[in-house]
Amino acid sequence: MTLLVALTWDPAAWVERFKMHLPGLDIVVLGEDFDRASVRYVATWGPKPGSLSDLPALEAIFSLGAGVDHLMGYPGLPDVPIVRVSQDDLTHRMSEYVVMHSLMHLRDQRRFDADQRAKRWEPDRAPPIAAQVRVGVMGFGALGQDAARKLKVMGFDVAGWSRTPKAIEGFEIFSGEAGLERFLARTDILVSLLPLTRETRGILNRDLFKKIARDGRLGGPILINAGRGGSQVEADILACLDDGTLKAATLDVFEVEPLPQESKLWTHPRVSVTPHNSATSDAEMTARYIAQQIRRHEAGEPFQNVVDRARGY
Repeated sequence: MTLLVALTWDPAAWVERFKMHLPGLDIVVLGEDFDRASVRYVATWGPKPGSLSDLPALEAIFSLGAGVDHLMGYPGLPDVPIVRVSQDDLTHRMSEYVVMHSLMHLRDQRRFDADQRAKRWEPDRAPPIAAQVRVGVMGFGALGQDAARKLKVMGFDVAGWSRTPKAIEGFEIFSGEAGLERFLARTDILVSLLPLTRETRGILNRDLFKKIARDGRLGGPILINAGRGGSQVEADILACLDDGTLKAATLDVFEVEPLPQESKLWTHPRVSVTPHNSATSDAEMTARYIAQQIRRHEAGEPFQNVVDRARGY
């Protein structure tokens, strides 16, 4: 019985941890010689087209991260359950990122960083407090709900939006096309944690930005995208920053990654760029989670967090 590790980065740390947590399985790496008929499970991120075909005993594919868009539309993807990684470690990291950048925008930290470099002492009038700022979280699954709860602890006025109706105690949640405009109209900081699907590709565009509230205490709408780069139109983000439709943006994900050197996002004064590390999967925690799922399956229990292929997440 074999677990195949198929990654776009050095797999050594992952192999070590899978061997530790799954001592009863043979652990092999894509590119090595191995018996394809023995592979029961695959742990992967961004596999090469065709590399997961011809695995006749395959029972499940584990995506080494919260997202699965790298597998949707994959040529010849085997018809087996795709299991998302959903664990507290990854969720907490994402919430830390969202809260940190929401607070930095609240307190205008980028301006003070520039003042420090220029040795410029310009104290401002008291900024708004968090309770005076409306945060809207697009994508209200496990990651969005945890981030929303922690933003609320800081005092922010938080609401959520999801594709389908949800009822979460303590939050106003908008849903579908009918609720999107009302959601945006009460939002000062827009946080996108959306999965990438046919419906969400390119959704963060000029038309949407124009609908974000303009009467807030921060002086203009702010975008934080830590979901998927394919959901944003970067030309629209830049144009909207330049014409005032957006005041600022924090971007952790991009249409092309790594972000090309020639991208204007690198140097735009009102853009904060991070290298897709808002919620980096930890090899130890992720291997432990996958081992738990395999043990559940071997004991006759269902996998948890199985992807709905029709919905794309």
